[in-house]
Amino acid sequence: MRAGKAFPTCLLLLLVVISLGFAVSADGLVRIGLKKRPLDQNGRLATRLSRAEGLLAPAARKSANIHYGTGSISGFCSQDYVTIGDIVIKDQVFVEATREPSITFLAAKFDGILGLGFEEISVGNVTPIWYNIVNQSLVKEPIFSFWFNRNVNEGAGGEIVFGGVDSQHYKGEHIYVPVTQKGYWQFNMEDVLVGSQTTERSFSFNFFDFISYLISGFCSGGCSAIADSGTSLIAGPTTVITEINQKIGASGVVSQQCKAVVAQYGEKIMNMLLAEEEPSKICSQIGLCSYDSTQGASLGIKSVVDNKVEKLANGLNDGMCSYCEMAVIWMQSQLRLNQTLEQMLSYLNELCERIPSPMGESAIDCDSLSFMPVISFNIGGKNFDLTPEQYTLKVATGGSEQCISGFTAIDVPQGPLWILGDVFMGVYHTVFDYGNLRVGFAEAA
Repeated sequence: MRAGKAFPTCLLLLLVVISLGFAVSADGLVRIGLKKRPLDQNGRLATRLSRAEGLLAPAARKSANIHYGTGSISGFCSQDYVTIGDIVIKDQVFVEATREPSITFLAAKFDGILGLGFEEISVGNVTPIWYNIVNQSLVKEPIFSFWFNRNVNEGAGGEIVFGGVDSQHYKGEHIYVPVTQKGYWQFNMEDVLVGSQTTERSFSFNFFDFISYLISGFCSGGCSAIADSGTSLIAGPTTVITEINQKIGASGVVSQQCKAVVAQYGEKIMNMLLAEEEPSKICSQIGLCSYDSTQGASLGIKSVVDNKVEKLANGLNDGMCSYCEMAVIWMQSQLRLNQTLEQMLSYLNELCERIPSPMGESAIDCDSLSFMPVISFNIGGKNFDLTPEQYTLKVATGGSEQCISGFTAIDVPQGPLWILGDVFMGVYHTVFDYGNLRVGFAEAA
């Protein structure tokens, strides 16, 4: 689910409502149960940012294309009634996707995206589903809220509540801040602190206070932030995130996108090469490239790989296509050596490990969590603290466990902008108050 943008209102709404559990309680709240899934090597790809680059104006039964940071979808727009629990939203426009050449859709377990942002960023004046819910008087209050269940021993993943809040999902009182710009649920954030609960300067501070001295001040005078359930990590400007990850001892890790392409399409690529398909056309034929490659195998592995890595550095839209084209070149060389499929896939995975992750994903030593600092976000005059256990993701890789930093870099063109995704919202119950144009945070129960 995504609270950040209105654009996915036109994306797979019917599939979303089918895949979730719904109920309308006696208090008039519409509750949507969330499912919890283990974060394994492929599932971790779904924690990557999948921010949209834009939205084309939809019209009933006309073609539609939506481009994301990690891929795109295409299909056609339709209009129908959408059912959520016992409420029925009339005349909702949505996209029926017919093509999903994106690693996000390959790795994730969801069936679609439900947009809950403002209509100001809904190009084409498409009415978002939340607006229709309110305008059709289907909820008691124009409020929706998110609770993510952080208890690993419980199966329930959490709950989205339409029409108000559930007092059992949080402790204490919410701190509310006004929406400063309609589009995303955007608000002002006063500061970001590492290792200290105060911005106070003195010469008696310890090592982590000194880290706070270095980090705090990037939001001097306030900075813009959004709360977005569709972003799994916490994202911020590259300069700040790089420093935060350095201070918590995080280091860059391999790109799993490459390995996912190998796992999903490796055998198919080999079969197409054995069938003497034109190598430059393979990736477009299987739907990962929108064009035929102009790079020939005669250029050699190194030059092709260097070119693809450069493309990856320039933007994620080329990621899936570039990994596929590299895999084709690599498999050609292995076929000449009469390698088995198992040997080839193992070799390709080793090569994938040499590719830098364009998302800047960073690994952390799981044994160092007890020595790592608290990271705080000052919102509405209150520090919202995250402990190392809270801002670190634990990923199952084979028989072992790997720890991943919950911070990733993204430089928004109209930024700088911080995105407080599920890593933050999992710790703090979040209320989106449409009626009063404000966002509220309280400790999750």
